Amino acid sequence: MSIAILVASSDEHFRETVRENLVNVPNSRLAGEYPEVTPNLYIRVLQDLERHPEAGLVLDLASDPDGGIKILERIKQAAPHVYVIASNYQADGEAVIAAVRAGANDYLVQPVRRLDLREALARFEKAPKHVGPVASRLGRVYAFLGVKGGVGTTALAVNFAGVLAQRKQNTVLLDLDWTANDCAMQIGAQPQYTLMEVGENLDRMDQQLFESLVTRDAVGFLLVGPPDGLEHQAYFTEPMFREFANFLVEKYDSIVCDLGRSITSELALGALQVASQVFLVMDQDYPSIRNAQRYLGYLLRFGFSQDQVKILVNRYSKKADPQHATLEQIQSTLNMKVFYGIPPSPAVLASINKSRPFVVNREAAGDLDRVFRQFVDKAAGRNKDEVAKAG
Repeated sequence: MSIAILVASSDEHFRETVRENLVNVPNSRLAGEYPEVTPNLYIRVLQDLERHPEAGLVLDLASDPDGGIKILERIKQAAPHVYVIASNYQADGEAVIAAVRAGANDYLVQPVRRLDLREALARFEKAPKHVGPVASRLGRVYAFLGVKGGVGTTALAVNFAGVLAQRKQNTVLLDLDWTANDCAMQIGAQPQYTLMEVGENLDRMDQQLFESLVTRDAVGFLLVGPPDGLEHQAYFTEPMFREFANFLVEKYDSIVCDLGRSITSELALGALQVASQVFLVMDQDYPSIRNAQRYLGYLLRFGFSQDQVKILVNRYSKKADPQHATLEQIQSTLNMKVFYGIPPSPAVLASINKSRPFVVNREAAGDLDRVFRQFVDKAAGRNKDEVAKAG
């Protein structure tokens, strides 16, 4: 029997110990790695359990034992079936009992000895495994991240949210590009409230209050973004976003984030860490490919897997020329398959100039609309029967 392990620890040495021991365990693999143990870790764990329902979790409690116990409780509430091996430096009975009461199936004292870890993995291997897919009750987070300016990240995020809303999903569009702040412009909105007001009211946030602070587009999705003033970014911090994300995934079906091209900001990283899928938006020119390499390397070093990160080529053309790389050249350079290519169309600029998503006018968008909806189907995991029912 093969075993799959997820490991969560802020200690690189601890994660390396787990990785090294898995190499020596037959038919074992590392299914996910989380370098930060934060309150919304359960979101990432649930997302990975959808892909690897049989996986177990090794959770390092050492950096914050009390906070780690609360995180463990949250994980077990969200996924009661997941087998958790908790670990800490504390070897006393009180610490072990606290971990078991929170939901741990096993406990390892640090520093972890190889023999102890292998025995714990052997016990996990013999434990009953979850059969069938894990149906997450949480909403999905889709993050659109451009590798440079001008690749159409915002237009793709806005229209992605539009298609989901047209399919009757409760959808929220978050504009987290504090510099450009273009989502409102692309749907012709002038929001009265922004993420500043959301941050000021997080401690009493409920669905009714949240929906009084957002803009509802005619297509059906909700929009909230930054204020116009560039100086206000500090008022909505990454810890605020984590708390906000917990609220959103429990209340809404889909959350679409426009990150612009800001990969190193704390706010963008917070969004990426809770994303079910990260769409790395690029085109076919050299600067785009070079930056895509850098962005991919950064994401992979932060523990993101290739299952999460998807290459999305905008304005994709099959015709090769000296200024643009072919699909094969892009895939060879990035050592990763392209998830989808969106064709160029004058309908995109026309829709932006009219301040409406191009998916609103399917006839004017023509072939672009058809291809884009196929992309949404693939991204959202819809099968042919579901597409046919939706029309």
